[in-house]
Amino acid sequence: MIRRRDQSTAVIQQLDRLRARGELVTLLPGILTTPELESSWPVRLAAGLAWLGPDAIVTRRSAARLTFWPDCDTELVELSLPQSPLRPRKGWSVSKGRIPPEWLWQRDGTRLTCAAYTAVELAAEPDAGDIIDRALRSKQATLDQMWKALQAMPGRRGNSVRADLLRDSRDKPWSELERLAHRLLRQNRIKGWRTNVWVRTGSGGCFADVFFPGSRLIVEFDGWEFHSDRAAFEDDRRRRNELVLAGYRVLNFTWLQLIDDPKWVLSCIRRALRAAA
Repeated sequence: MIRRRDQSTAVIQQLDRLRARGELVTLLPGILTTPELESSWPVRLAAGLAWLGPDAIVTRRSAARLTFWPDCDTELVELSLPQSPLRPRKGWSVSKGRIPPEWLWQRDGTRLTCAAYTAVELAAEPDAGDIIDRALRSKQATLDQMWKALQAMPGRRGNSVRADLLRDSRDKPWSELERLAHRLLRQNRIKGWRTNVWVRTGSGGCFADVFFPGSRLIVEFDGWEFHSDRAAFEDDRRRRNELVLAGYRVLNFTWLQLIDDPKWVLSCIRRALRAAA
């Protein structure tokens, strides 16, 4: 990527000749690159920052991609400026806003919103629960930091949705399925459980989705995609056997069972708890 205005007159003339021959293309006004890099997200991000100048901040899904969500498939470059943004360009989104400096990180000279602020900002979008869970799993943000980030953006549209999601995250779900399961247990006043607890087995141990220590009951919630390949299926059978041999009761429920027949799921859990008692 080359910023035209930083070059000497002779170099600018050479750049213009290369662009005329199609060997260089214009990404943004005054920002050039080669045709093969034109669609590269990192190059377009660098171009956007060079175009907007030192006040630019990387935000939203672009910030998530640089922090807790490296495999986020967004191709949009999202940036923020404290003053009125420039005319929008296809592939770049520039919003106006002042972000408190305590919610900014600096990575390789790039300023971006920190993981907690980014996750909360995205928490009013579809699949926001998964975004919150990703940030928590990455350990780059805590739930307490997210609540403070929400307080730092008062009056935002969608803040009630953001607050509901944070309340739903009190038991640290690792997936949207676990979030739904935790909500079901709380709403039906089933107590005495902990989430994502490391339990020991003869082969070492593993994390249990929901664990009732007093009853040695483990409840697992698996989406179809979890067993979408043979290796995952085989590993899960081995894991379950190790848990049973270590003296745990194990119940497994699917997404469909949780959605279509939550009463049966609750009945199974209650019966297991009574049997253990």
